[in-house]
Amino acid sequence: MFAVKSGQSWRRRTARGGSPGRPSMAAASWVLPRLLRRPARWLSRFDSGELSLPRFAASSASALLIGSFTLYGVYLGGHGPALAQTVTSRLGFAVDQVRVVGHRETSEIDILEQLGLDGWTSLIGFDAEAARARIAGLPWIKTAEVRKTYPDEIDVRVEERKPFALWQHGRDLTIVERSGNVIVPFASERHATLPLVIGLGAPERAAPFIDLVAAHPELAARVKGYIRVGERRWDLRLENGVTIKLPDHDEAKAITDIIALDRENGILSRDILAVDMRLEDRLVVQLTPEAELRREAALKEKAKPGKAQERKI
Repeated sequence: MFAVKSGQSWRRRTARGGSPGRPSMAAASWVLPRLLRRPARWLSRFDSGELSLPRFAASSASALLIGSFTLYGVYLGGHGPALAQTVTSRLGFAVDQVRVVGHRETSEIDILEQLGLDGWTSLIGFDAEAARARIAGLPWIKTAEVRKTYPDEIDVRVEERKPFALWQHGRDLTIVERSGNVIVPFASERHATLPLVIGLGAPERAAPFIDLVAAHPELAARVKGYIRVGERRWDLRLENGVTIKLPDHDEAKAITDIIALDRENGILSRDILAVDMRLEDRLVVQLTPEAELRREAALKEKAKPGKAQERKI
């Protein structure tokens, strides 16, 4: 205001004949930019006494300045999320209820631990995607979904892997999926009824073979283990200890043949160790040691018919 009036005064003096070559001190003062003129006028009203600062203005300004520096320090120190969690949880957004759906093999406690709740966790600052990734990393979990329901609830929905068989490799016994992927070590008796597959490469090839045997319930009910041999063929171990050695091709025909043979003369119920079906033109039966002794004794007895007739005479 002052600079504008000074310039106008100098122009009036010049127009009335004043000396333009010798301006006054007011004429020599500079003009404020347009953006600063209104604030300057407003401040000049305090200087003239037209306006006065409200009560506690200085205290409020100091508090605002201190608060600003505090928030800036929290931001620089990386404590912003923690501060937001604390404030919003006190405002009624603290997680109060968690619903878990779809779990059977996984303990609910294990799922809750992956959420990372501490009693004052705010739903606003809760990272649902990070919690979902942690839950999905649990052994039994196939997929996981975590949703926030405001103001204070978390919904967790999981889909678990389905156990298909027990895999024995060496001394280890693990539960595997239908695809052959290992889930967890065997630890619960409720999984003891799963099919037992044995040998290197057995889990990856077990599903179609087990389905093939399952198509013949009278045989499948007697199978105790499915043994992968040399990663190229299968043996069937029956509950009575008999082993059926299948060929490395046309397994379906071999299974049909052995079932027909068992129906005719009950071969799988006899005192034998194994039935070898790997040769196309013959079937080889391996007797137990006791059966071999009885067979040898019978053969020897059959080889002495002349002596028996002499004693009768």
